[in-house]
Amino acid sequence: MRGPDVPAKALDARALAALAANPGCRRRAILDGAGVDKASLASALGSPSVFGQSQFAFTRGNAFEARVKADGGAELLRLVHEKLDRGAEPPVGGHVPDLSATGPEGRAARTALALREATGSPGTWTLLDHPMLALDVAGSPAYLEPDAVVVHPDGSWTVVEIKSFPMLDGSADPAKVGAAARQAAVYVLALERVAARLDPAPRVRDRVLLVCPKDFSNLPTASAVDVRKQRAVTDRQLARLTRIEDIADTLPEGVCFSPELPAEELTAAVEAVPATYAPECLSACELAFHCRARSREAGAVTSLGRPVRAELGGLSTVEEVLAAARGEAGDPDDPAVAALRRAAELRAEALAAAGAAAQEAAVCL
Repeated sequence: MRGPDVPAKALDARALAALAANPGCRRRAILDGAGVDKASLASALGSPSVFGQSQFAFTRGNAFEARVKADGGAELLRLVHEKLDRGAEPPVGGHVPDLSATGPEGRAARTALALREATGSPGTWTLLDHPMLALDVAGSPAYLEPDAVVVHPDGSWTVVEIKSFPMLDGSADPAKVGAAARQAAVYVLALERVAARLDPAPRVRDRVLLVCPKDFSNLPTASAVDVRKQRAVTDRQLARLTRIEDIADTLPEGVCFSPELPAEELTAAVEAVPATYAPECLSACELAFHCRARSREAGAVTSLGRPVRAELGGLSTVEEVLAAARGEAGDPDDPAVAALRRAAELRAEALAAAGAAAQEAAVCL
């Protein structure tokens, strides 16, 4: 489906988290499952993506992460102890194993070995810096690299996410925290797969540590984030991805998503797979601008947001909504239709009252 000369783009935690955030989008599911580079695809479609991190933010994030992990991760381990495991002995000189190996498969094997060794050494703190985890996605391994994994003295494992957005007065932007939680949930799932191969299986904690700059400084602070809900959603979505062949079977014979195709042919190939656009896609998917334009052209109410779509029931287009509000269509017993008609009546009354007041004011003048 990519085309013979188009290299596959490996799935990462961000892509898997985005799938979990919009599990009904068949277009994203099949493009990610096929390893299509959606950024190149969006540019070829004439709707280039601005999704992603700026070079400045990337550099700032790397500098902050280096500070958090300095001195053998002493500050990071202190934050894990403070926020997640105060009952354990405070970390003093935690162990940081060497995870270097050849290729992602070798690094994943080295990470699994380091986790096994750390779990078998109770009473010590271990910090795995940028471990490599493997997660089966649609029948092939996706290699994931969390910022850090900490093994507690009791042998349990914690995922650590380090972000460059600030925590102001102890709290951060809810949207950014939610995105970080979905990404961390992918790592939790991958860690659980590693833990399941050990006997006895160690506990993978369902609260992750989110580390951010404190207020407007470069000093680290942290918060424990419960990712059980995000983990469950991601797990369900991965189960759907294993059935990606069902989506592929509905595509026209020989369909290809190569950016080298003529614009009309490429557009037809992409449109052959239905999308479920929502405004949240703008911060999570490279094809968001293209899908938004198509959604608006079709008058789909999903372009107004999921809450609005949920309230409108069976009314799926803006034209249907307006017709229902005018009393031209729709079942009067439908609560959504009744609410729209009542809202239209109230609007008409308000406009009439405003018009009458304006006329009265004009007469007085």
